[in-house]
Amino acid sequence: KRAAAAPAEPAAAEGDDDGDEGDDGGEGGPAKKKKKKKKAAGGGGGKGAVKTFKLPEQDNSVFRRIANWGALEASRQSPESNVPVGEQYPDGDFPLGEVQEYVNGHAYRTTSAEKRELERLHNYDYEKIRRAAECHRQVRKYAQSYIRPGLTMTEICQRLERKTHELISANGLECGWGFPTGCSLNWVAAHYTPNYGDNTVLTQNDVCKLDFGVQVGGRIVDCAFTIAFDEKYDNIVQASKDGTNTGIREAGIDARFSDIGAAIQEAIESYEIELGGKTLPIKPVRNLNGHSIGPYQIHAGKSVPIVKNSESTFMEEGELYAIETFASCGKGYVVEDLECSHYMKIFDAPHIPLRVKSSKALLHAIEQNFGTLAFCRRWLDDIGQTRHLMALKNLVDNDLVQPYPPLCDQRGSYVTQMEHTILLRPTCKEVVSRGDDF
Repeated sequence: KRAAAAPAEPAAAEGDDDGDEGDDGGEGGPAKKKKKKKKAAGGGGGKGAVKTFKLPEQDNSVFRRIANWGALEASRQSPESNVPVGEQYPDGDFPLGEVQEYVNGHAYRTTSAEKRELERLHNYDYEKIRRAAECHRQVRKYAQSYIRPGLTMTEICQRLERKTHELISANGLECGWGFPTGCSLNWVAAHYTPNYGDNTVLTQNDVCKLDFGVQVGGRIVDCAFTIAFDEKYDNIVQASKDGTNTGIREAGIDARFSDIGAAIQEAIESYEIELGGKTLPIKPVRNLNGHSIGPYQIHAGKSVPIVKNSESTFMEEGELYAIETFASCGKGYVVEDLECSHYMKIFDAPHIPLRVKSSKALLHAIEQNFGTLAFCRRWLDDIGQTRHLMALKNLVDNDLVQPYPPLCDQRGSYVTQMEHTILLRPTCKEVVSRGDDF
């Protein structure tokens, strides 16, 4: 998941579009939601009036534990979801995510003049992150409108990926996809997206983790939710949702990873699920983690555990994190299995002279199109690298590209995932990807 450059036009904003991105019931603790509310489009000397639309509530009741998108009187996105986010906010003033104030020893930060000045200096980066987050919200709202049993996984992913490119105004490495669309099913926890020729169809009985990213200037927003249609999965969906909101609540400047992991583990393990007449415990997947995110680097070196451990490291001011939790009714441990689809150029790979001409050409195509952002085999086919398998294996063998095979729990079990990206600003914690849905 990542790449390298600065974004074209920053874009403009109100706290309108996705309304009060709420937590549906506030599992995130005493989260204070603050939205930047500007004057209505047209006033205030911006770049002219922005067209608005009246949108009805979007009914998400087909999905388990995913809330509806609220009705909007003045949405900047059209009913067809075809207005790029940059055009919705021509002044670059994108909606804030959900703001949670720091507590205890860090409560002073909320009103500190020094910390506010520090934020002002970083605002250029924040606007990139918020543009990516607003795109993510609008794309997943769109995806929730069409994802239904009977569609192939390829169709689900390609529609979502086309919409992401359209709404972010994709432009090479400057802005576009953050990483391939994960749509891992059932006991597969992560890193599955269909390769061409895979005709897997989503069924009523499946549990699908939809994990996709959007990047602007290398700032990646990484956010995921679980798609389940059958109410028997309610507890295991709720377990990862609760786990993630607990992780968000516990995260903060100087928060220790061991404490965050322990709190997440306790939240997830408080659930159980009844399947086929048996009551099964629900447990966190102990070898999957959240992670820090750097420019064009989806895993920037720090891991956020989802079980108790003895880590003494902690979170620091200014960091961007993906808080993601996985709840399983299987072993709660994943191994690499099945055909690989996800790959990524190693971030600090040295220059290695390649003897094979096809490998050189493929590496060049990867660098031009994806940089150090993750990619999948479908995307290589789409850029014309249709006979890439041997060359790709050669790049992997030369330690230039890392494969990321699907991560699987026990066959026959179910794994759920919820994930948000959070920004540890000097004055507050911002859940940048929060939406009405979760």
